[in-house]
Amino acid sequence: MTTTAKPPPTERPTATPRAKARPGDRIFSRSAQVAGILILIILAGVAAFLVREALPTFSADPSEIDGGEGFFSYVWPLVFGTLAAAVIALIVATPLALGIALFISHYAPRRLAQGLGYIVDLLAAIPSVVFGLWGIQWLAPQVQPAWSWLADNLGFIPLFTGPASATGRTMMTAGLVLAVMILPIITAISREVFLQTPTLHEEAALALGATRWEMIRVAVIPFGRPGIISGIMLGLGRALGETMAVAMVLSTGGFTWSMVTSGNNTIAAEIALDFPESSGLKTNTLIAAGLVLFAITLAVNMFARWIVSRRSEFSGAN
Repeated sequence: MTTTAKPPPTERPTATPRAKARPGDRIFSRSAQVAGILILIILAGVAAFLVREALPTFSADPSEIDGGEGFFSYVWPLVFGTLAAAVIALIVATPLALGIALFISHYAPRRLAQGLGYIVDLLAAIPSVVFGLWGIQWLAPQVQPAWSWLADNLGFIPLFTGPASATGRTMMTAGLVLAVMILPIITAISREVFLQTPTLHEEAALALGATRWEMIRVAVIPFGRPGIISGIMLGLGRALGETMAVAMVLSTGGFTWSMVTSGNNTIAAEIALDFPESSGLKTNTLIAAGLVLFAITLAVNMFARWIVSRRSEFSGAN
């Protein structure tokens, strides 16, 4: 009669004791939590202030608002001008910024890349007033013939209906000034993201026979896409809220769909120009316009975060 040996009883794994947090770690953790909560409180406070001060505008008689047709008729041209200037700036600045970032990170020699990166970063330190003066004194006269050509040859398109402004101080010019202003923001973020691309990914693409551009297209750009979107959204936020440069460049005039004639304005520039001399309902109207700009900026950033999260989920699924 054979007996089978019983296996030795298995011992339960003992739980490893949790490491006791150091005082410095606890202080840093609490500080980070307080900072995160504080920014939410500040944001809620700003929103509450804007809503409270804007309420008289929505309940006032439409004839008392500038234009005599109510607040939304007043703010719509400003919303159009704000979005138009920001879109023009993004269209011009984004490809240039990505090209500069790729040149600095993957094409330029080390010494040239360092110097060029420093110069691009230096653009972010130039005050808005300087950009405004540059736009008035140099850029506007230089681009005025181009706006005249657009009005003469593409005037059938509402965006280029003429006659073009003789001074060149139009929404297109303001968009170009904004493009130069947001260029260093997008370039700096994109450059740092491109430099963080894993070297193994780049070497694997090159080992499979890819050219340098193909390696950038299949390895660098997909890896840095969330950072690129973040940089573009930061540049868009700067373009939406820019005040002084736009106020200096744009000429006065009534609302027009055309980008090459005098007229249009942005919300930020309108507030900056009219707020010092405003009082009563006019002040509430300008604050209500600021509330609209606040909502636009918040919606743009939420949309950007949604795009980044969707991209991250798609990359993780693959």
